[in-house]
Amino acid sequence: MNDSTPYTVPKEPGRWRALTFAALVHLALLAFFWIGIRWQNEVPTTIEAEVWSPQPREAAPQPEPVRTEEAKPEPKPEPKPEPPPVVREAPKPKVEEPPVAKPDIALEQEKKRKAEEKRRQEQEEKEKLAKEKKRREEEEKEKLAKEKERREAEEKLVKEKKRQEEEKLAKLKQQEDAKKLEKEKADKAKKEAAEKKRKQEEEADAKLAAKMRDEDMRRITGAGGSGDAPKAQGGRADGAYSQRIAAKIRSNIAFIVPEGLSGNPPVEYEVRLLPDGSIAGLRKLRSSGVPGFDEAVARAIERSQPYPKDSSGSVPSSFLGIHKPKDQ
Repeated sequence: MNDSTPYTVPKEPGRWRALTFAALVHLALLAFFWIGIRWQNEVPTTIEAEVWSPQPREAAPQPEPVRTEEAKPEPKPEPKPEPPPVVREAPKPKVEEPPVAKPDIALEQEKKRKAEEKRRQEQEEKEKLAKEKKRREEEEKEKLAKEKERREAEEKLVKEKKRQEEEKLAKLKQQEDAKKLEKEKADKAKKEAAEKKRKQEEEADAKLAAKMRDEDMRRITGAGGSGDAPKAQGGRADGAYSQRIAAKIRSNIAFIVPEGLSGNPPVEYEVRLLPDGSIAGLRKLRSSGVPGFDEAVARAIERSQPYPKDSSGSVPSSFLGIHKPKDQ
């Protein structure tokens, strides 16, 4: 820009849009004034306002004063008194007034300022929301971490408690197994002792029966009389008669063998008979250790009378009754 070029305001962007908006505002203002003048008789108060642009602008440079050439003195043909010199005043510099911002430009700038302010507020609001979101995320993360630590501590406690219970159960099971093993050993030893006792008793019974048979044979075949006189009653019963009588007595025994009975202990009775087969006396020689079974055998012996005659045609004077609970 030189001295001869006047200062011009640079064109703002959106000029036509601003002009259109200004024209609409003026039209609306004219319509308002027209309606107001018609509706009101009073003269509205005029308000003047100056709109200044917020952007500072440089003032136009002042033009340099115009230099006038001094007039050359004319030749003096005649001496005349010199007239007073005419002093020409230097032209005052033309000061251009700062351009007044047009209303549409001011409105556009105000609109831009408000848009910038709104954008700044929105940016601050976004930053505030982002900080709040970050704070909440950190709090949530810390809360989750604490919850995780609490769950891990509870799981550890549960595992430790479960381990202690398992150890306790293992110890109890080990003790129970040891007790069970000891009981099995004791039961086995008891069974072995009972079996040994049973065998000893059977052997004793066999020896006793053999001894009794020998005594009966000696009594039958022994001296004492010619043998021609008839005998009122025979001696002790023989083996076949004893078996037949034992079967009869066994059929009259009413007894339920208890569960867990160890072995098969016998009970032994000596029965003395009268010539008519009725019982003269009953004596228990050995108990089975089960009182109920001993009594049941005694009742069966009494119910089985009268006893029959043997093969010799007479009733034996006595016999031995040996019975076992598990043989019924």
